[in-house]
Amino acid sequence: MAKLSDPVTILKGVGPTKAKQFANLNIYTLGDLICHFPRGYEDRTKLVPIAKLEPDVPACFKACVMTTPRTSHIRKGLDITKVQVADTTGRLNLTFFNQKFTTGQLQYGKEYIFYGAVSGDFIGYHMTSPVFEPLDAPAVTTRRVLPLYPLTAGLSNAAMLKAVHQALALCDPPAEIIPKAVREQYGILPAERAYYAIHEPSSMAEAELAKKRLVFEEFFVFSAGLALMRASRTEKKTDRYENLDLKPFLNALPFTLTGAQQRAIADILGDFQKGTPMNRLVQGDVGSGKTMVAAAAAYAATQNGRQAALMAPTEILAEQHYQSLNRLLAPLGIQTTLLTGSMKPREKAEVRKGLSDGQIQLAVGTHALLSDATVFRNLGLVITDEQHRFGVGQRARLSAKGSNPHLLVMSATPIPRTLALLMYGDLDVSILDELPPGREPVETFLVGESYRARIHAFIRRQVAEGHQCFVVCPAVEENEELGVKAASAWAETLRQTVFPDLRIALLHGKMKGAEKEAAMASFARGEADVMVATTVIEVGVDVPNATLMVIEDADRFGLSQLHQLRGRVGRGSAKSYCILTTHNRNPETLQRLKALCKTTDGFKIAEEDLKLRGPGDFFGSRQSGLPAFRMANLSCDLQTLQQAQTASAAWIEESGTADTPEANALSARIGELFSRAEGTMN
Repeated sequence: MAKLSDPVTILKGVGPTKAKQFANLNIYTLGDLICHFPRGYEDRTKLVPIAKLEPDVPACFKACVMTTPRTSHIRKGLDITKVQVADTTGRLNLTFFNQKFTTGQLQYGKEYIFYGAVSGDFIGYHMTSPVFEPLDAPAVTTRRVLPLYPLTAGLSNAAMLKAVHQALALCDPPAEIIPKAVREQYGILPAERAYYAIHEPSSMAEAELAKKRLVFEEFFVFSAGLALMRASRTEKKTDRYENLDLKPFLNALPFTLTGAQQRAIADILGDFQKGTPMNRLVQGDVGSGKTMVAAAAAYAATQNGRQAALMAPTEILAEQHYQSLNRLLAPLGIQTTLLTGSMKPREKAEVRKGLSDGQIQLAVGTHALLSDATVFRNLGLVITDEQHRFGVGQRARLSAKGSNPHLLVMSATPIPRTLALLMYGDLDVSILDELPPGREPVETFLVGESYRARIHAFIRRQVAEGHQCFVVCPAVEENEELGVKAASAWAETLRQTVFPDLRIALLHGKMKGAEKEAAMASFARGEADVMVATTVIEVGVDVPNATLMVIEDADRFGLSQLHQLRGRVGRGSAKSYCILTTHNRNPETLQRLKALCKTTDGFKIAEEDLKLRGPGDFFGSRQSGLPAFRMANLSCDLQTLQQAQTASAAWIEESGTADTPEANALSARIGELFSRAEGTMN
């Protein structure tokens, strides 16, 4: 008996070339092959009479060969074989291109099962290159539910089917990990039956049951892994904070906090009293006031004799946080400092001395905070801004500078709560779903190219009124195939021909880090009127004077990304606007973009985006922190996800550490999943 870990090369017909093709699909072992699931199925079980075949609808039919197949050589590289078949309801002409072998396989007077789609009109129907099998032969390509696999160049569906069939015959499928009681409660197939049925279903109904099992299994493994991570977190201990009086902080604020901010702060104070390290995500729309929540947490930490550190992804964002936090906390006697890579060595040394001797209570910085030279005297709270920009390693390195410090993560990307629970791993979630009073929503318009002159006139008007504008393009450089505006070329066009009298700046991802920082800082200081950029500004600096965002070829972006870009304007007191341009006339695309014009609620937009595009779009699938689910689709299987989360949490609590075959198999699968997702998991 072979093992799941055996290489695919032990299969008949899989040599070095085939193995390389399988490797292109990340298939190296028999286990990988068995877990390479079909992307869909063709139901070839029903036989249809010739008279009832519908144009362009593939179907199976039984027919007798009525003429001897004849092959004609048309020209070099083109042979055509023709044959007529019939049943009791009608006749049909079949044509095969470059399949001369059919002349020997289709015998006059013999019955076969064919599968294909008819085409033609009232003059007559015909069929091109159907697949066929003799009536008395085993059902391999007809009279069955045929799985359709994700493929790569050189690897056919038939070759994949053959390899999977061999693998299933040679070794047992993955071990059962879902307890019998859970399977019975949710109507889940046993593992052995599901792994066979997903590849060789007897009916579409069985294929659906197998899919349900495997989707549930993936979510069950992932949710159980998170539950164990949470459980291990409660084993860590930290001192309870005693002084949680925020009155001095709240009285110093020039405004009243929203209800959502108050709830998030109450969550944090509750965590501070538990005696175990906090792991909390504060997730809120652009402008929902996350910084104030972070400030309240930092204030509470300092009142309990601890230091706090806030890490931002860019120097300019770190500087912005430093300015606002220092302005707020300095009058309350809290010494705040900035630490970034571009500071002079002497300045850095001074800051690090203040942190190591405890004089500085709050450090705001970039990756410079992670340096071995940065030592804290008593780090009690770690805050990271824009979580998806930091990997698990960076977060852990900063946390390691204290003794089990509390962790607060901030994200301005609204995502559906269910997805947040997956994307942010073992973090508890607080949601800021209110905007502070007085913030006007950004008016959004969707226009075609015919509005170009009016867009330019509107940009000019905003600049004349003393404001600044962003123009975002989907590409950095020209690409004829894509046919979209490129930032570098469009900036040059605006500079030379459209606005020769205005100051046009350029910002894109191919620029060096220091260049990007300098360009953004210059724009923030008002040294340019129009900033032409790529999505590099999606998470960026506050420019309260920017009142217009023009997004070129908006159909090239996801809704959540468009919403993030729109959030770059409307941050000051002046009325702000967002203009989406598109050449695309596809009704679904236009409907998607119009959804953005109707609402500024990031959570509603995120739900819509999840439905339309799936989860990968939120940050790009490799950055998202999501494991590579093989079967599960987060936009379709949310109910199954919730069931699996409930079931795994209950089971882990009851018997997750028991020495049973299921518990041991589950533990092994969790280890495998999390090691596979390392670097993408938060």
